[in-house]
This record gives sequence, C-alpha cells and structure tokens, in this order.
Amino acid sequence: MSLPRLQRWKSAARTLKLAARYGVQGCCAVLLFQAYIGEASVSIGPSMLPTFNVAHDLVFSEKLSIRWRPPQLGDVVVCVSPRNPARPICKRVLGLPGDTVYVDPTVPGGTRAITIPPGHVWLQGDNYNNSTDSRKYGPVPIGLLRGRVLGVWKDWFHWEWIKTGVVEEKQASQAVDVLVAVD
Repeated sequence: MSLPRLQRWKSAARTLKLAARYGVQGCCAVLLFQAYIGEASVSIGPSMLPTFNVAHDLVFSEKLSIRWRPPQLGDVVVCVSPRNPARPICKRVLGLPGDTVYVDPTVPGGTRAITIPPGHVWLQGDNYNNSTDSRKYGPVPIGLLRGRVLGVWKDWFHWEWIKTGVVEEKQASQAVDVLVAVD
C-alpha cells in the first residue's frame, strides 16, 4: 500500500472513530435528558380532550420541578399508571392532600366523599365522560408523578402552552362530577 493511500485510510478511520464517539455521547445525552430533565411523547386516547387531541399531539413535559415543588391544582401531569406501571398517563390534578372530593352520583355506588390522604393527589382527565382516572382507581401517590406538561405541539403551525396551577373556568365547568372541598 502506498503512503498516501495509507494516510487516507488512517484519516477515514479517525473520522469514523470520532463520529462513533460523538454518536454515543449524543445518545447518552438524549437518554439522560429524557430520564431526568424532560421528554416529548405522543398523546394517545380521548381522556384529555379538548386539551389534547385523541392522537398525534406531541406533548412536552419537564421532570425537574415535580421534585422540588408539590403539584398544584390544575397542573397537567404525566405519571405512571396505577393500573399498569409500564404505561404513562397524562391527567390534570384536581385534588391535593387533605382535600375532600365528592365523586359523581351517576357512577356505581352513588355519591362518595373521599378525603385525599397525605402524599396523594386526585387526577382526572379533561374529558370526564371518557377518562379512566382517580374516579376509577382512587387517589394517586405523588411518587408516581413523573413530570409537568409544559405545552403541546398540535400540528406544524400550532404550539400551545399548557396553563398550570390554575383550573380554567372552562375546564372547571366540565369537571362537574368531582367537587373539591378544601378543609
């Protein structure tokens, strides 16, 4: 092999080695970002209509503040499903520890008053007629919360920030089957 050809091979090998190293570092950075800082996921299901579409909305959540600041009423959160730990769910916080919620009398068992225990929250989908939430599985441990939703990318031209910390009047009027009484 001639010297120029050998140098080209060495140069190509060096370039390939650098590309592989940066590729591995990039993958590690993305995985660390998703594990500890934030992530994007596709919404699936009708439980958060009209906030999120049934499918194909890209939901962005951050994972840092959920560790330092307790959830607030109206926060939209991502959490581990109490029924299927392998599946994340996205719901709105409608009750905090110590609150009493009165569940809709039209559900089996009639009106029930439930006091949310310490370390738990009451989660409910915005589409209250088509949502599996705390009305089915009860208060959810705060430890299952994984992040707060910041915004949603609905299509190429439509980004929407999610208002947190306040239950908007429109959504509060939709949540007629759960009343929260702060004791």
